[in-house]
Amino acid sequence: MSKKAAITGGAQGIGKAISLAFADKGYEVCIADVDPEAGAEAIQELRERGHEGYFMQVDVGKESDVERWFSWIESELGHIDVLINNAGIARNAPMLELPLASFDEVLGVNLRGAFACSQLAAKLMKRQGSGAIIHMASTRGLMSEPNTEAYAASKGGLLALTHAMAVSLGPYGIRVNAISPGWIETADWQKTSERRTP
Repeated sequence: MSKKAAITGGAQGIGKAISLAFADKGYEVCIADVDPEAGAEAIQELRERGHEGYFMQVDVGKESDVERWFSWIESELGHIDVLINNAGIARNAPMLELPLASFDEVLGVNLRGAFACSQLAAKLMKRQGSGAIIHMASTRGLMSEPNTEAYAASKGGLLALTHAMAVSLGPYGIRVNAISPGWIETADWQKTSERRTP
């Protein structure tokens, strides 16, 4: 039985690179992304490389989307070995002008969305007695630039969520870790219509 990896925001940027890397290691890859054009391209590239892949249009900020995705994973794939919470957005603005709705939107996708996906993935992993959850945090969780309060708060929250989940889920054989990238050039990893050579 092949191993299976579920990747949010897996159709472009860092997420696409992660999707291809896991596929190259022999995983069946299940991508959730808000962009259907990018999702179709990512699956096409996976299959051109001889890999099996699946895509579903999902906004991880919407609980109903997350539930629909994991319902499909459970019914069609049967299990999940790795979840990578990579989906993320930014709504940077001067702190004194940032609308609370924008702050809530960023936390809803970057932090609440990661928790929602992790909770449903962990229920599947608990049954099999193993699994791994990886949060894509950021150096912005520990050091910031001006006018990035919402993004920084979401990534700092992901780091705290990581160690809390690791303690809670460890007894079930589920490992939880975070990766905190700095600035990454992702121009070559966008969908064709937005790809730019830096």
